[in-house]
Amino acid sequence: MKPIERHALSPVSRKGIGNQAVPVALTIASSDSGGGAGIQADLKTFAALGVHGTSAIVAITAQNTHSVDAIEELSLGIIKKQIEAVAQDMGIGAAKTGMLYAPGVITNISKLIRRYGFPLVVDPVMISKSGNVLLKDEAIDVLINELLPLATLVTPNVPEAERIAGYRITSLEKAKEAAKMIADKTGIKAVLVKGGHLEGPESVDSLYYEGKWDMYSSRRVISKMTHGTGCTFSAAITAELAKGADIRSAVQLAKRFVSQAIEYAFPLGSGYGPVNPSSWVIIPSEKQAIMESLIEGVSMLESNTSTAYLIPEVQTDIVMALPAPYCRSTKDIAGIPGRIVRIGGRVKASSPPLFGASSHMARVVLKVMEYDTNMRAAANIRYTEPLIKIAQELGYVAVFYDRRKEPKELKEIEGATLPWVVENAIKSLGRVPDLVYDRGDMGKEAMIRVLGTDAVDVAGKILKIASRVESNGKI
Repeated sequence: MKPIERHALSPVSRKGIGNQAVPVALTIASSDSGGGAGIQADLKTFAALGVHGTSAIVAITAQNTHSVDAIEELSLGIIKKQIEAVAQDMGIGAAKTGMLYAPGVITNISKLIRRYGFPLVVDPVMISKSGNVLLKDEAIDVLINELLPLATLVTPNVPEAERIAGYRITSLEKAKEAAKMIADKTGIKAVLVKGGHLEGPESVDSLYYEGKWDMYSSRRVISKMTHGTGCTFSAAITAELAKGADIRSAVQLAKRFVSQAIEYAFPLGSGYGPVNPSSWVIIPSEKQAIMESLIEGVSMLESNTSTAYLIPEVQTDIVMALPAPYCRSTKDIAGIPGRIVRIGGRVKASSPPLFGASSHMARVVLKVMEYDTNMRAAANIRYTEPLIKIAQELGYVAVFYDRRKEPKELKEIEGATLPWVVENAIKSLGRVPDLVYDRGDMGKEAMIRVLGTDAVDVAGKILKIASRVESNGKI
C-alpha cells in the first residue's frame, strides 16, 4: 500500500495560523464521563502543553474507574460538522483519533482527513482498561485499511499491535518487529508500539520511523492509576506536532509527559484511577509560588533586627513543601542551603532557596503533612521558656514533647528523631499546633519548630514573637 505524504506544517492544516496566538490541536474521540480518558484526557493534555484543544465527539460513554456501562454513538452528520467547523475557521495544526467504535465513523473521518490534510496521530483504541470493547470487530479492518494509511503516526499498545500486525508480541524484540510489520502493512512511516504491557523494570516504547528504530524508556510505575495513559500519550504527541515538532522530538517529550502523569496519578475510584496530565503545569507553578513565598519570608526575617535573638546555635532553616499529592520526599521541599545565620545584630540567609536543600526541617514538614496537608511550611528557632509563654500569649498553640523518651532504636536512625517528636506532639494534642518544642537531649540543642501554611505565614509568626520579645526588653 503506497503511503500518503504528510507535511507537519502544510498551509491547509495550518490555515490562519499566522493570526493565532497558539497552535490548534483536534481530538476525534469519545467522551469519558469519569474524566480519565477520551476527550477529557486529550483536552487536559493539550492545555498542559500550551495548545488550544478542540474536539469532535463521536460517542458518549457512561464509565468510571472500573467499567464502561453504556455507549451511545453520535450521528455521522454531527461528527462531520464538528470537524468541519474547526478546520474551516481555526485550522488544525495536528489531530488525533481515540475511541471511534464503529466502521461508519472511521470511513467518514477518513474522507475528512483526506480533504484537510492535517498531521494525524491514530491511537487505535480497542479495549478499555476494564476489558470493555471500544472498537467493534467489524470496524478493525476499516481502521487498518482506511484510516491507518492516512496517519502520520500510530500508537498501539501491545494487544492492539498484535491485532493489527497479526503477530504475537512477547518481548521487546517482538515489539520492534511488529512495528515494522505494521508500517509495511499499512504504509505508515511512523509506528510506535508501547511497552506498557511487557514485563521489566522499565517501560520501553519502540518507534519505527523512516526505516529506523528509536527506543524510549522510563521507569515502570507500579500503579492501578493508569486510566487514560494511551489517550494522554497520543494527545501529548499531537500537541507537539501541532507546535511544529518532528516526530522523534514529539514522542520523546510525550514519553516524559505521560510518565509524570502516571507518577502523580490521582487515587480516585475503586478501579483503574485516572492519570494526571495537569501535573505538567501544576508542579512548576507550585514550585514558583514556593520560591516566592520563601524569598518573601526570608526577607521579612532579614529586615527585622529583633529576629536575631531567635536564631539558635545550629542556625535557622525555613522550608516549604509542594502540596499533596505532589510532595513525596525531601526533594519536594525547598529550604535555605547553609541556613539563616546571625551576623552581629542581624540575620542573613546564606543563599537563595533551593529544592532538596533541607534535611531535618524537611522531614518535620513531611510528618506534619501526614496529619494536615495545609500545613506545608516550618522553621526552627531557639528555645526558652519565656519564648513559649510569649507565643501562648499571642494565641499560638505550643506543644511540648520530651525527646528523651524516644526509643533507642530510633535514635540510631539518621533523621528519625524530629519526625518522631513532631508526630507524638501532634498526637498528644489531636491536631497540628503552631509550635512544637522540646528541651533537648544529650548533644541535642533544645528547639522550637514553628509550623504554618506557607513560608510567609511561618515568618509572620516568628516576627510577632520577636516583636513581643523586643517590646518586653528581653534582647
